[in-house]
Amino acid sequence: MSQIEIDPGSFRDPAGQIFSYNNKILRILENEGKSRFDFLKKNNLLENCISKDFLIQSNELTDNNLILDKFKNKTILEHKKLDYISYPYEWSFEQLKNAAIHHLDFHIYLLSNNATLLDASAFNIQYSGYKPIFIDILSIKQYEDGEYWKAHKQFCENFLNPLILKSKKGLDFNNWFKGNLEGITTKDLNAILNFKDKFSYNIFTQVVLLDYLEQKAQKNKSINIRKIKKKKFPKRSFVAMLNNLKKLIMSLELKKSKTTWDDYSKNNTYKTEEENLKKNIVKEFSNKYKFKILADLGCNDGVYSEICLNNGSEYVVGFDYDLNAVNNAFKSAKQKKLNFLPLYFDASNPSSNLGWAQNERKGFMERVNFSGMLSLAFEHHLSIAKNIPLDQVIEWHIRIAPRGLIEFVPKNDETIKKMLTLKGDIFKDYNEQNFRNLILKNAKINSEKIVSNSGRKIFEYSKN
Repeated sequence: MSQIEIDPGSFRDPAGQIFSYNNKILRILENEGKSRFDFLKKNNLLENCISKDFLIQSNELTDNNLILDKFKNKTILEHKKLDYISYPYEWSFEQLKNAAIHHLDFHIYLLSNNATLLDASAFNIQYSGYKPIFIDILSIKQYEDGEYWKAHKQFCENFLNPLILKSKKGLDFNNWFKGNLEGITTKDLNAILNFKDKFSYNIFTQVVLLDYLEQKAQKNKSINIRKIKKKKFPKRSFVAMLNNLKKLIMSLELKKSKTTWDDYSKNNTYKTEEENLKKNIVKEFSNKYKFKILADLGCNDGVYSEICLNNGSEYVVGFDYDLNAVNNAFKSAKQKKLNFLPLYFDASNPSSNLGWAQNERKGFMERVNFSGMLSLAFEHHLSIAKNIPLDQVIEWHIRIAPRGLIEFVPKNDETIKKMLTLKGDIFKDYNEQNFRNLILKNAKINSEKIVSNSGRKIFEYSKN
């Protein structure tokens, strides 16, 4: 019998806990959760939310083969299992913007059907390729006439504030968000914005005024909230508020700045024939193994990921340190409708286990589930630029997938020459023979092919 694995990040909602069993994603409903689910089933609301691609595919299990006493007589849901779980601090500007609009569109649709969302966590949205999807079915409840949007503050901190930060100040939200899983506070954002930024009516009301009201509320802690009589908030005002937020978010544009690698696929040290040779190697590799899910390390704008998708691979997750490149890759995937998810990734400091008990949000290695891997023009950014020992770099690569392509870049290559100019050649064990030996220590080499005049070589490996 398969083991039941409780999702350590699902403890926050006592209405229903997530667990995996037999490679399925299941949710056990408590009384409150069942009440919310029963409401969703009325008038085909659940079915309509799913068919309109707002909500993840979810259905009630009728044949419960979980032979556990504590689950007897409980309602159990099965959710569609996503190929890869990502987090908001791994998304580009456009990805967070798309997720925010998806959240608002979904909420507006729910209000038109006498329902509403309990919270506004960005973690409730996942990506399936380029498509955002809402995953927390128990965040939906019946709308009560005149109720306020209790999650407005959370929406601002999780979605709006990070987007304003990047759009107006050109500051990346990713590492900030990773350091504070609640998002970016309105107080912090207000402190960063200048007078010109705040001159906008929408930013004044959504940032400056909100910060003022929050500060005022903190100073008046003696106020008895229960004694404050609130007027009812009309539904039309609720919807108008959401539409205004959507309009504001859609108007936010990425404040661009030139980065080192954002145009690498167009401007690199390869000659045309060398680039074509490299593309053919990737094409043959993907055609040969037809991977279910493949990792593309240093994916840039997704050129090689797209080749894999067009040649037998079902799903590709790309990883890159350059946020402009990730943003371009996402826009391309969306335009071409590719089953491709590009993510922000610092390999020398990847996403780690975070949250309560360091289990709530899983780190990169804990989410590794790849059947194949590309690592093209990537390893030297770790071993040379970051001074990580070559043996550790190779071992780390091969842990990611049982099969892969790893490109070796020799010291006489122009890219490495520039790196060595800055720090000197302190890498005595960095050579092709040692590179090959280290792969053989961890896996089998199926082929090795030279792809440039400088001696760049692509090794295909498979685990022993």
